[in-house]
Formats: sequence, structure tokens, C-alpha cells
Amino acid sequence: MRLPNDRVSAGTAAGSVRYTLAELDTSVGTAGLAEATTRPGLLALVDQHAAAVRDSLGGDRRPLTPAALAGYAEGLRAAALEQGWTPPTGPPDWSAPDWLLTRLLAVCVLAHDLGTAPAGHRTPNGPDAPAAR
Repeated sequence: MRLPNDRVSAGTAAGSVRYTLAELDTSVGTAGLAEATTRPGLLALVDQHAAAVRDSLGGDRRPLTPAALAGYAEGLRAAALEQGWTPPTGPPDWSAPDWLLTRLLAVCVLAHDLGTAPAGHRTPNGPDAPAAR
């Protein structure tokens, strides 16, 4: 059975969402989340961005979904690329991150909070975070 051109199978869409969030986690989330656990200022900034993303996606009226987060991240990157932004070629400098990287890291935190992060990854303040000392 062939799908019309304007239709995407649920399996394809789910795979695309997983790929987008996994790629984002690899490029931004892993290093950023590790840094956020050691930099209280970065953690506070990411928390503020996460609240803004949640608000932008209507998270107070309906639950966030992996698809909404993936779409939001893709939209951010596409708009930034159109404006001339270039992704970092190496690990991001988390001592002074730009707005976009901080926002993308916030998307990673929210994805982790939904349980959509790759196995073995932790959010700095989510339910699977290590206990504070």
C-alpha cells in the first residue's frame, strides 16, 4: 500500500522524532547536561529556558510530547541557520553559551524529563538525577 505524498506513516514520524532528539542529545545534551551539573549558573539559565520552552509549547495546558520538542528544536535550528548561525564544529563552550545552544539544551532537559533520552543519560535536576550532597 502506498501512502499519499502528504501522509507520513506513524512509524516514520516516530522514528524521525527519536532521531531528532537523539541527534540533539549527542550534539548538545550530553556535554551540556554534564556541565550544568557542575555550573549552577548554567543550570539556572537552562531551567529558565526550559520554562520558556514549556510555556511556548503550551505545557501548562497540555502535556509536552517528544514530537512537540523535536519540532521546536528543528524549527529553532532552521531559523538560526537561515540567519547565518553555524553550529559549533566541536564541543560547545558552556562557560559562555549563546542563546540558541542554551535553548537547545533546555529542549534536551525537557526530553530527558519525558523519559525520551537515550539510555544512560541523566538530567541535572530530573527524577533520575543523583541526590544532592
